Order: sequence, then C-alpha cells, then structure tokens
Amino acid sequence: MTRGAAFAVSVALVPLCSLTLAGAAAPAAEASPSPGAGPSPTVEPEFRLTDERIQESSGMVASRRHEGVFWTHNDSGAYGPELYAVNEDGDTVATVTLTGAGVEARDWEAVAVGADDSGDPAIYVGDIGDNFQGGWPNVRVYRFAEPADLTDQTVEATTFTLSYADGGRDAEAMMVDPRDNRLYVISKEVAGGVYAAPESLDPEGVNTLTRVDSAPLYATDAAFAPDGSHFAIRTYWAASVYDAADGVEGARIVDRVPLPESDQGESLAFARDGSALYAGTEGPGSPVWRLPVDTGAGDAGGGGGSGDADAPEGGGGGSAAADQGPDPRTASILIWTGVGIAAVVIAGIAVLARRG
Repeated sequence: MTRGAAFAVSVALVPLCSLTLAGAAAPAAEASPSPGAGPSPTVEPEFRLTDERIQESSGMVASRRHEGVFWTHNDSGAYGPELYAVNEDGDTVATVTLTGAGVEARDWEAVAVGADDSGDPAIYVGDIGDNFQGGWPNVRVYRFAEPADLTDQTVEATTFTLSYADGGRDAEAMMVDPRDNRLYVISKEVAGGVYAAPESLDPEGVNTLTRVDSAPLYATDAAFAPDGSHFAIRTYWAASVYDAADGVEGARIVDRVPLPESDQGESLAFARDGSALYAGTEGPGSPVWRLPVDTGAGDAGGGGGSGDADAPEGGGGGSAAADQGPDPRTASILIWTGVGIAAVVIAGIAVLARRG
C-alpha cells in the first residue's frame, strides 16, 4: 500500500477512535463528581488540631469511654505507630503508642471503635492504605483496649491480617458495626466496594474481606453511628448517610451531606449522640467541622436532599451502589477498548508506512 493510501486509512480510522473514547468519557464523567458539582457549605470549623505532630490526620472517631474526646492519627510517612486523643478544643490530651507483633505504621488510613473479646471498648486502627493499588498481598488492622485513663502510654495491640477475596486494592475507609462488632473496609476506587470481614477476626490466620455492596467512588472514610442505626461514607466532596436497620448490604441512603472544601478531606466520625458528623482534613492545624445529619428524612419516602455531589440528582433513597451513578466499569471497558483500537491503528499505520 502506498504512503497516500496509508494516510487515507489513518484519517478514516481517527473518527472511530474518537467516537469510542468519547463514548467512554461520557459515562466516566457522569460517574466522577466534580468538586464544584454540589454546594460546599460555608461552615466555621468546630475546632482545629493544634498538635504539631499531627500533620496528616487521616482518620477520626469519637471516644466511647470519654465524653468530648476524639482519636486521630497520621497517614503514611515519617510517623510512628501513634494515636492522639484530642479534646473539643483540638488539643491533644493523650498519646498512645502501639507495640506488638506485626505492628507498624505502613499506611494508616482509618480508625474505628468497637469491642474486644471481652466486650470492653476497643480501638481499631486500619493499616489499609495501598498506594500501589493492590500491590500489598494483605493489609492489617490493629486492636487495643481503649484506655480508661487519658495519659501518654504504650500499649500492646493485637494484629489482624486481612486479604480481599477478589484481589488487592487501595482503601482509606473502615468502620465497625457496634451491634455485632463486625468490621467493614470500603475500597477507594471508581467502582468502590464495601467489604465485610468475618464475623469474628482471627489473629492467627488471614481474614478474608468479601465484597457485599458497592460504594461511592473514592471513599476516604466511613463511620457507624454509636447505636448502629446508621452509617456514613465520605468522599472528598460529600458524605452519604445510610439506614443500617437491615444491615450494611443494600442499605438505603437517607441523607446526603455536602462537605466544606478542604485540602484533602480524609476523616469522618459520628457524634456520640448520632446527630452530626465530624469531618476533617489532612494538613497542619487542620480544621474539623461539625455537620448536622437528618436520619429521619428518608422515612417519608424521599432521600436526604442535601445534594450529594457523588449521587445522581433528583433525591430519593438508594443503596451504596445507586449512589455512584452509572456503572464505572462500563466506562473502564470502553476506555480500554478505545485505547486498544488506537494502538492497533497506530501500529498498522507504522507497518504500512514502512512497506510503502
């Protein structure tokens, strides 16, 4: 074939590739919310973290033992395995250093409250981050009894090893159901998922995480209400609140809470009375906002109506799967199909040009 013919073929095939990629981009754009897609509330922070050691607050949970106290920790980096108890002024009132077999600060992303084997309040730390998008063969969760006294101390934690049934993935969200103490991990992906751990965790073996539902895209934290009636999953832009009366799987959205703009919002906690969410962000002196939730909005048949940027417009309840709009897996298939066609076209043109 002549060079002119090769050029003509390439010109004819370009629209095909463009159409394929355009078709992929449309659902992908619908599935991926823009930070400006929903109104960000103008709310003054409830408090700011004042401890200079806390530079990347990546998880937060309200203490079960101590009124007005929150537990938080740093993300990955040059940080030790430490948790900080902070009060409602943002001041650190105690530092707890974890020790024990398998304990390390590889990529701490979440913290939750639950119970230990004796039923006493316990803190669960999620070493569940994976910046290699599934490169780690497993992740870990560390559990220790919540201290009765808020003093600086070193405690021995129990290490639980977890592995995803459908392959490794990145995650930044974790929560524990206070009703049955079951742990859940929410992956941080376009087609995110809610993964349930076994009913009881085994410190000796590998605990398999099984996908039980879909989740909003790019989930950065999650939390259960203290009574277990609701749970919330946040992204960088908004939090979705679910009715957990019938469990986590297929839970219905009852409120959507837009979050204030922040540098890198990665923490979420329920207030002790369940009436509000506390949302924080990474960074020095990071702010923490208190945002009321309306968990009764779905009782009349409508959704929360707060305009969650991660969910389709029009209100209405829905499961975690419905919250993320069009299936992002379809977009991925179309995108890679378009890339494949483009690669074949380019290779064909190169061969024909050499022959010409």
